[in-house]
Amino acid sequence: MKTIETHNVPKLTSSLRLQEYGVGIFDTYPTKSALKKALKKNYIAVNGVVATSATFINGGESITLTIPEHVSPKKRLNFKLNVLFEDDYLAVIHKPAGILVSGNHFKTIANALVQNLKRSTLSDATKPQPVHRLDFATTGILLVGKTNDSIRTLNKLFENKDIEKTYYAVTIGSMNNEGLITSNVDDKPSKSKYMVIKTVLSERFGKLNLVQLHPLTGRKHQLRIHLSAFGNPILGDKDYGKDPFILNGKGMYLHAYSLKFKHPYTHAAVFIKSELPEQFNKIFGQIN
Repeated sequence: MKTIETHNVPKLTSSLRLQEYGVGIFDTYPTKSALKKALKKNYIAVNGVVATSATFINGGESITLTIPEHVSPKKRLNFKLNVLFEDDYLAVIHKPAGILVSGNHFKTIANALVQNLKRSTLSDATKPQPVHRLDFATTGILLVGKTNDSIRTLNKLFENKDIEKTYYAVTIGSMNNEGLITSNVDDKPSKSKYMVIKTVLSERFGKLNLVQLHPLTGRKHQLRIHLSAFGNPILGDKDYGKDPFILNGKGMYLHAYSLKFKHPYTHAAVFIKSELPEQFNKIFGQIN
């Protein structure tokens, strides 16, 4: 066995479960799912005592990660990312299509972040971690935490709906100029606002619409499910599209355009956008 990482817990205002506090404190196991696996394998100890998912952290403890010698550290992924904003607390990057944000695959945004971002100079600096998700085929803005505290704080901002997200999509068929879509997604209430920016005629699809979208809740695949159920699936959506309108080999026309929020540490107003992909301009002309 070999101790490879140690984390000293600062003073805390309240107790937290280790499986919540420990997200991001170890470079080797940075995500919540990875941390749970390390706990199950008895790799983590608090003040020398093997920890479990029921262990609480009160402040002042020493948390150690110890793994067997034969378990090799994960190699790092070299994958160039476009960094749109970065400071000691957080970063915003452009996610290209065709790559997962995180998960059990080697090629993910999460694994590429270390090579693309500067390490925070703050005392609780950790491996950068995405704090929300974008689908494999979706492009655009992705927010990343760079310290233990910022990862938790940014997650809270999303939970409290204090971050305004704007998406653009290309949809198929006739639509009203604007509206509110409400329906259950995964048996949970969900809402999405939409506004049609431009419509063009299409020989194959009848009409194609450039639609601005504001998800008011954060369910998985919410925008894709809402638009499909509304009768206007997103162009290129192989999961929720409808035959014979599936577009093969061209990607999905859904783009996370901007994030707007108050910086939780500097308190400055933050508005960052990632311009629409060229494939959108090819349909509607220059629209940026």
